[in-house]
Amino acid sequence: MISAISLNSVFTPEFIFTVIRVTTPILFGAMAAVICNKAGVINIALEGVMLTAALFGVFGSGYSQNLWVGALVGILGGVLISFLLAYFALYLKTDIILAGIALNLSTVGGTIFLMFALTGDKGATNSVQSLQFPRIDIPFIKDIPFIGAAFSGHSLITYLAILTVFLVFFLLYKTPFGLRIRAVGENPDAARSVGIDVSRVQLIALLISGVIASFGGMYMSMAYMNLFTNNMVAGRGYIAMAAAAMGQANPVGTTIAAFLFGTMEAFGYQLQSQGIPSQFINSIPYISVIIGLVLYSMYRQRLLKKKKELKLKGKGV
Repeated sequence: MISAISLNSVFTPEFIFTVIRVTTPILFGAMAAVICNKAGVINIALEGVMLTAALFGVFGSGYSQNLWVGALVGILGGVLISFLLAYFALYLKTDIILAGIALNLSTVGGTIFLMFALTGDKGATNSVQSLQFPRIDIPFIKDIPFIGAAFSGHSLITYLAILTVFLVFFLLYKTPFGLRIRAVGENPDAARSVGIDVSRVQLIALLISGVIASFGGMYMSMAYMNLFTNNMVAGRGYIAMAAAAMGQANPVGTTIAAFLFGTMEAFGYQLQSQGIPSQFINSIPYISVIIGLVLYSMYRQRLLKKKKELKLKGKGV
């Protein structure tokens, strides 16, 4: 009975609308991860970038009462975390995984401290009147039955997330700098031998990643909600990295993986009205990540096995 009701509720414009809505921050984080993965670095601090941008965006827009000032402040906050990761990993030569985890843990406590220090609020920024990104009704599409209800009326930043997929693809595959990013990621020694400054390219990639991921964080506090709450990113940065891994750091494949995780999260929301324990519902996105990565690993192993067999046949073994 529960499964039947759940399946019936999936094939609705409201469900598709929810999928797009909850995928937006994951998609921003995933595109940020793609940029870094192609450059041969892992922005493990995406969670911290998104969380910091979420808080700084609220402060910027709340105190200035200007949406674009808030967006700029949010981006600066997120880029600061990416810059710190780059400084620790590329110039101080610390382990990038450990540095990223340290930054993530620091931002969880640091954002709470800043929120209390500047506003006196403990759980959420209730005393700050933050602004929100406007919702956009797409002309013509909004009047089409089913399609209009599913794809129109989203936040401006949601449509920016979809545009970001095309921009990242263009940057990586249609620009000279994108070629440098891919060259550094595939073979840094070869790139260095032709005069490419590997550390500089990776630094820029991390900073671009910080800008993109910042929009994902600001979406949480300036579109999905209109305030900042403790640890509101809730693991979406890690889910975004899993999406980039499943998509093999390809913008198209990563987008499909991000929407897959968004669909699972949206399906969890559908189960809330059917008496399913909230603890299980909250774990659905992370369970889907584990299952997805296991299936992806099995697929890669099978693919590598086939390649090895073809290579042996080619050698006549």
